[in-house]
Amino acid sequence: MLTNLYISNIVLIEKLNLEFGGGLNVLTGETGAGKSILMDALSLALGARSDAGLVRAGCDMGTSTAEFTGVSENVKNILVENGLDVDDTVMLRRTLSADGKSRAWINDIPVSVRVLKMVGDALVEIHGQFANHTLLNPATHRPTLDAFAALNIAGFSDKQKSVREAYTAMHAIETKISELSELVARAASEREFLEHNVAELRALNVKPGEEDELATIRANMMNAEKNTAILNDALAALSPNGNSLDSLVCDVAHILERLHHDGENPYSEQIDVLYDAAQNIANVAESIKPEYTDVGTIDDVEERLFAIRSLARKHRVLSNELPNKLTQMESALNTIDNSDAELQKLQRELTGAKKQFDDAAHELSKMRTDAGAAIRTRILSELPDLKLGSADFMVEITNATPSANGVDDVVFMIKTNPGMPFAPLNKSASGGELARFMLALRVVLAGGADMHTFVFDEIDTGISGATASAVGARLNKLSQNAQSIVITHSAQVAGFADRHYKISKSSENDKTMTSVSEITGDERINEIARIISGAQITPESIATAKTLIK
Repeated sequence: MLTNLYISNIVLIEKLNLEFGGGLNVLTGETGAGKSILMDALSLALGARSDAGLVRAGCDMGTSTAEFTGVSENVKNILVENGLDVDDTVMLRRTLSADGKSRAWINDIPVSVRVLKMVGDALVEIHGQFANHTLLNPATHRPTLDAFAALNIAGFSDKQKSVREAYTAMHAIETKISELSELVARAASEREFLEHNVAELRALNVKPGEEDELATIRANMMNAEKNTAILNDALAALSPNGNSLDSLVCDVAHILERLHHDGENPYSEQIDVLYDAAQNIANVAESIKPEYTDVGTIDDVEERLFAIRSLARKHRVLSNELPNKLTQMESALNTIDNSDAELQKLQRELTGAKKQFDDAAHELSKMRTDAGAAIRTRILSELPDLKLGSADFMVEITNATPSANGVDDVVFMIKTNPGMPFAPLNKSASGGELARFMLALRVVLAGGADMHTFVFDEIDTGISGATASAVGARLNKLSQNAQSIVITHSAQVAGFADRHYKISKSSENDKTMTSVSEITGDERINEIARIISGAQITPESIATAKTLIK
């Protein structure tokens, strides 16, 4: 719902801050007061094509900002798809410089005008002299018909679900057949490639985590060899001229035995220490050699480690993924070997799935036909009161490419005069006649689609009296579950308003300005009386105005 429209330096509007409410919002004013400027400013904020002529004379830049609350899930999805924050409040802002350049923001985040228009189209639907933002687009007709059918045709939503599920199952089988057919076409070259690689992977038989384990063993072996070499060098240094350290210590002990001190050798303890040290060094050199009898020599370890890494690089995977790669290739090879039988099986499954989809889609088409007939009946009952008694409407349903939505292409068709052929909505009459027809269509479809903000301009062109009253009643009905903003010259339409705004133009110091204000009470009665009798308000027009206010 549009809650606020802020306009700055757009044509005759210097500054304007308009607050709108739910229900039916009506804007009235004398001819030339600036009603079209409001539409231009709102359209600018919604992403319409800009025109430098909209910038107020003497100003560098004009701004239009539209704020909405309670936005639909459709709008939120568009925001998410374009990387924008989602909230219940959405603010669209557009600036236009005097040189024609424009910039756009959504919730103060810069966006392209394309994104602004996408969100604007989802928030507001404009009828009249401006292009309609939804129902004039044939792409919206099937979803609109389906939304109506879901509310008015028993079992329609369940049938829609059945069609989607049947199509998904059918499409999945078609995809499998396509992939398998491509594989069969490549079978000759693929088989040789797969057989070679499967044999290679089977021969190496890599275990998960084996690369890390072998790398650890290799590092330990290399470290052990290095340390053993160092200790051997130390033993060699302790064994000059080839004499072992043990024999040298024994020689020293024999020499020192010639020293007698009260029957004891004073150096025996030191000799024992030297002897033990020599034995310890020899023992350490022997003990640090790791026992890896199950993996062989370091050359054996390195050969397998490098083979694993080479095969992983070849298949562009981690070594831990080689077992999975083997499983995949074995499966692909098995598929080739059994492709003919598998294709026949899939073709049988596809036949059954296609029949299930066709049956469900046919039933859905019949329901859509029933819904289209119901819409036509309801619309035809609305048209005479809207001075469109000669108009006709139909829902054209034709065959379309099968999809999750069934096999139907839907187009809303109308003709405005007897003897004329039906034509799509986007190729039909324009102006007030089309706006009234779209009003009838929207009233009939009420509740069948996302109900957002509707703007009607020129909807009362060429009508008065009972017809204008019928238009007002339908606008009021439409607005019970939505928001409508209507620019009107009709006192009957204005009488149905929930909120009434008066557009005025004034001149001061050679400056002309347009202003808008909400009116209530006697001020509203006087405005409706002015519409009835013109500039000279009479007691009769006042009395009539009071009777028109609903």
